[in-house]
Amino acid sequence: MTGPHRRALVTGGSAGLGAAFVRWLASRGYAVVVLDRDQVEPDAPLADFIQCDLASRTQLDSVLPGLIAAGPYDLVVLNAGISATGRFEEIAARTHLEVLRVNAEAPMVIAARLFEAGAFAPQAAIAFVASLSHFTGYPGAAAYAASKDALAIYASSMHKVAAARGVSITVAFPGPLRTAHAETYAPEGADPSRRMEPDLAAGLILADVLSGKKTSIPGRANRLAAIAGRILPKPMTGLMRRLVYDRLKR
Repeated sequence: MTGPHRRALVTGGSAGLGAAFVRWLASRGYAVVVLDRDQVEPDAPLADFIQCDLASRTQLDSVLPGLIAAGPYDLVVLNAGISATGRFEEIAARTHLEVLRVNAEAPMVIAARLFEAGAFAPQAAIAFVASLSHFTGYPGAAAYAASKDALAIYASSMHKVAAARGVSITVAFPGPLRTAHAETYAPEGADPSRRMEPDLAAGLILADVLSGKKTSIPGRANRLAAIAGRILPKPMTGLMRRLVYDRLKR
């Protein structure tokens, strides 16, 4: 699935992990279409940029025809995501809704419309970017964790539907990343050096996607954390509370 005639779509491709996906794909000859609220860097290696605030269903519906027309796609990376941290009851209801719309509703709608329109090339692949929080509780970021869990379950439920159309699905569960967005929502005193570089995470995830794996957990430490979350859910949730919730600024 590489070569100069391949086409890819990356949502949230203007910064962070999304921009790392774009760099990886462009360096391997993909023509990359980015869907994002924020403009990309002037020298970003893109075939097209479609501007859209995914928190607005009205905006998303208005750009979908152009997004479909920019295909067919060999690879779709549904990566866009936002967060909100703090005490659940102190976060504005509108913020909770925006997290759910960007992280869950938007990728579900995009995937459904692309399938409906037949906007995939033969033997195409989709990557749904969920979160390592899927494997444990995430006190202090409940809406974020709920949205990413919803996306992971949706993607897993789509495997047979997608396979019948010749499309493979991979659900990615990246852990903490060294990005500006992560820094904004990190607890006080968090060590950014312990987070994975987005370019490394993007490469590991896309290697799994292109090899047809159903799941991708980039990095040995993250895979161990996922196992621990499955085996010891209560202690892992307690650890997350101490590492995140108890250290958040009130």
